[in-house]
Amino acid sequence: MSAALAPASAFTRARHKVVDVFTSPKSGPVLVTAVLFVLIFLAGSLRYRGFFSGQVLLNLLIDNSYLIVLAIGMSFVILTGGIDLSVGAVVALSTIIAARLLQAGWNPVAVIAVILVATSTLGLLVGLMIHIFKVQPFIATLAAMFLARGLCYIIAKESISIDHPFFVAMANLRIPLGFGLSVSPSVVVALVALAIGAWVLQYTRFGRTTYAIGGGEQSGMLMGLPTSRTKVLVYVISGFCSGLAGVLYAFYTLSGYALTAVGTELDAIAAVVIGGTLLSGGYGFVVGSALGVLVLGLIQTIITFEGTLSSWWTKIFIGALLLVFIILQKVLTSRRT
Repeated sequence: MSAALAPASAFTRARHKVVDVFTSPKSGPVLVTAVLFVLIFLAGSLRYRGFFSGQVLLNLLIDNSYLIVLAIGMSFVILTGGIDLSVGAVVALSTIIAARLLQAGWNPVAVIAVILVATSTLGLLVGLMIHIFKVQPFIATLAAMFLARGLCYIIAKESISIDHPFFVAMANLRIPLGFGLSVSPSVVVALVALAIGAWVLQYTRFGRTTYAIGGGEQSGMLMGLPTSRTKVLVYVISGFCSGLAGVLYAFYTLSGYALTAVGTELDAIAAVVIGGTLLSGGYGFVVGSALGVLVLGLIQTIITFEGTLSSWWTKIFIGALLLVFIILQKVLTSRRT
């Protein structure tokens, strides 16, 4: 009899373990996002001919590589309980700086370096404003958004085409993966950034401090963690990622324009939340944020395959998903308190 009960007991423990993982505020929303991605992809594969393809999945990465990088930076900020509304404007500023400097004959490596330094510096100024003057992140980053967008119009009001051979080569190059599959260099950059972001958050003191600030800044300070420095640096990271995303977007569109990426900051925030990061901070993974980006991209792809739906349906579905995940986070965190 005891031998018969043993397998049942093992099954019960395994079932409880799976339930605990899915109901955890830390891992539950990320797993739900992964399951949602698989279900949407399978639904699209059943409905549309040619949808079930490895290249369709890789095209999601190609089309959204800049947004993945943007969501990585946003994840660091939201994990501390902050927000960054300036990222879309900084992407636009990066593209227009790239276009103007390349037009003036600058070396592309120098152009990319200038962009990354400039956007990181802007992030530093925002972080210092929040830390020293105790300005709310919403207000500080809103000011940075207006500043970056205004600088775009000062540099150039019209769209500037990028025809530098290096940028054109990066836009057209495809890295073969075999079996007829390929990715762009931007995908490689995005995946490297994702790996670095995940490693920093999970295995460094800086990452632990980032989570601690979101979980309770005062508790982190009492533990001797460098909360003030970390709170500033997450905005530097967000600024750097915004600049890098701008460079990738310039590769993608081969242009710089002041109205580029209007509303992209909201897409990045939505991707991070749908990817399982708690808006109040303390819980989340950058891998989840990348999954959130892919879910948004998959919805857009399905609407494109459908052909009869307006692109505004993408916003409707994103809004609905956002509400569902906010409620899910609220339920899971309330169960743990």
